[in-house]
Amino acid sequence: MSFPRPKKTDSENELYEYAVGALGRRMLSVAELKRRLRPRVEAETEYGQTLVELVIRRLKDQGYLNDARYAAAYSSFRRENEKFGRRRVITDLKIKGVHAEVIEKAVASVYGEVNEERLAREYLKRKRLVKPKDKKQSARIFRQLMRAGFGAKTIFGILKKWDVDDDTLSALESEIE
Repeated sequence: MSFPRPKKTDSENELYEYAVGALGRRMLSVAELKRRLRPRVEAETEYGQTLVELVIRRLKDQGYLNDARYAAAYSSFRRENEKFGRRRVITDLKIKGVHAEVIEKAVASVYGEVNEERLAREYLKRKRLVKPKDKKQSARIFRQLMRAGFGAKTIFGILKKWDVDDDTLSALESEIE
């Protein structure tokens, strides 16, 4: 089944209504909203680009679109509900098109007082991961924690407390490099 192409418009009001509807369904960054609006206008024309910028400016002026609020809410949600580490949140926000200085401020405020080891243990509990029995399970837990955005120091601290042998730890350490 193919999806129909979005209806092209040259009306600022129609584009604005679509943008408000998209923001009503889910909070979006400026870059994400621009990506959604471009297929609805002749994006390669100057008029289409101007139309998108007008709608974005109007939404910012009304307070519907704010990357700083978006980054703070996103970071807080990912920390509280998903139990992800700082690095994962930073990477995800970069993918969503949020500027680096906005990301830095938001993540610093949300993760400022967080104990990374405690958060990693909460992540392991959420994923129902238990003490590894062999090298394969240790490597699996190590990789999963890396993908979740935790630092190598934190991960190795947890694995050492679980009495993972030194050979496995050195093999995992070489995997980082």
